[in-house]
Amino acid sequence: QVQLVESGGGLVQAGGSLNLSCAASGSDYSINTMGWYRQPPGKWRELVATITRGGRKNYAASAKGRFTISRDSTKKTVYLQMLSLKTDDTAIYFCTCGTDDSPQYWGQGTQVTVST
Repeated sequence: QVQLVESGGGLVQAGGSLNLSCAASGSDYSINTMGWYRQPPGKWRELVATITRGGRKNYAASAKGRFTISRDSTKKTVYLQMLSLKTDDTAIYFCTCGTDDSPQYWGQGTQVTVST
């Protein structure tokens, strides 16, 4: 069993930045790929970015060039640095992890609101 605890969401003005973090606890086998998904109001959940234990990163087109995903040396904490935020980035952001690129475990989510 894996638990994911997110932190760092909040309210920010457009053009601003926020940093999200997520700490995982549980089986190392299940904490191979970690990532972030988000669910904007009234929309489906969508990929933001993922990172494997080996450091391979994958970004959604909307995140490329503005967001950076990283992991700490223990490989059990994942970060998402978000720059130049837009109102379209408003969403609940979920931390995920799994044995491969498909998310198997989800955090509770943290709200990110970008105002004009």
